[in-house]
Amino acid sequence: MRQTNLGLVTDLYQLTMAAGYLATGKQHETATFELFFRKLPKYRHFVVACGLQQAVEYLLNLRFDGNEIDYLRALPVFSHVDPGFFEMLREFRFTGDVFSVREGTPVFAGEPFLTVHAPLIEAQIPETYLLATVAFQSMIATKAARVAEAAAGRACFEFGSRRAHSPEAGVLAARAAYIGGCAGTSNVEAGYRYGIPVFGTGAHSWVLSFESETEAFRAQQKLLGENTTYLIDSYDTLEGARKAIALGGPMSGVRLDSGNLTELAPAVRQMLDKAGYVNARIMASGELNEYKILELVAGGVPIDAFGVGTDLSTSSDSPTLGAVYKMVELESAGKVRMTAKFSGGKATLPGAKQVFRYPDHDLVGLAHECFNDAQEALLRPVVLNGNLVEPLPSAAEARDYAAAAIRALPAPCRTVFEREAVWQVKYSRELLAAFEDVKAARGQR
Repeated sequence: MRQTNLGLVTDLYQLTMAAGYLATGKQHETATFELFFRKLPKYRHFVVACGLQQAVEYLLNLRFDGNEIDYLRALPVFSHVDPGFFEMLREFRFTGDVFSVREGTPVFAGEPFLTVHAPLIEAQIPETYLLATVAFQSMIATKAARVAEAAAGRACFEFGSRRAHSPEAGVLAARAAYIGGCAGTSNVEAGYRYGIPVFGTGAHSWVLSFESETEAFRAQQKLLGENTTYLIDSYDTLEGARKAIALGGPMSGVRLDSGNLTELAPAVRQMLDKAGYVNARIMASGELNEYKILELVAGGVPIDAFGVGTDLSTSSDSPTLGAVYKMVELESAGKVRMTAKFSGGKATLPGAKQVFRYPDHDLVGLAHECFNDAQEALLRPVVLNGNLVEPLPSAAEARDYAAAAIRALPAPCRTVFEREAVWQVKYSRELLAAFEDVKAARGQR
């Protein structure tokens, strides 16, 4: 989906800083910003990098139209700004470079997973949008990875659009959940936009709209044929199963949305098998999360698929990722100056970096360093001089990559229970020395 005219989807101070950079002649300086998070979110052992496609599409299509510029010109904060600023916005295009990990990569605290290298104004304005889309989708993808881990091979579907924080958040949550490991979504727009498999059964309102449950089931079967999945708990779950079975004919399966699944699912499975519907699937939904799914799977409850809604589309147990976007280098007149913060709890490491993955840890070094014993250098060029290097991977390709990358992590990293983190992020000696040099240059010893 092509994104246009998103220049105002930002915080005001990004634009006032841009005006200031222009006024002070800093528009010719080139900056490097890195997007990362300082600590793992609660209950998480890694984060699945997601939203990178939207981040890149945003940068490549970032524009300001005439109406938007007129709006900014009328704001009191810009009343003293030189008109040249608004002319600059009229011609604004992203001409810089983007380096990123592959979408679906498990990442850890303290390591950049998206780097922007561009003229200072071009690098500054996107901060708000980049943080919003990457942090949100990464949290949902990470939650989905936990749900998929708990399901132990059983299919999980994202059912949370109606609980998402906005319609668009629902679409992006569906995409992120699919990349994180879900088999599909109920969100039709996400299916259309990103090629994600879509799945749906029916609501209780369908059953209640008919005089009898049998009449509702018969009408659904006539409409959907072999794709029919009956929602059987509107009145009495076991009686609903009997009525569905009594219809005969094609059936994909049944859905249980309430009640004691530990007792109901085995009883329904027995009824289906006895009637010859051994291939009919039982789907469970209704306030599920990775902990409930893990309990059901560990108990051997015969459920074939799970629909997860609110907990997944909002990552309700850990809904935020403290991602930050920080300047680490500034080049002016051919001279590069490394930059860093030293404030307590918010210090940053200077210099453009690379992340090197090993079988049991990551090593963060300066971008020019090389470690031949590493398995992989994670940050790859995605955009150079404002042009896409190669087509972005599809959601399905990102999902396949994520599955393989997560499987490669040690088992303790994949547990859904809270345990001490086992993956180490180390820093090269040259990077640490650069931090001390910058600190000393700023008189912070």
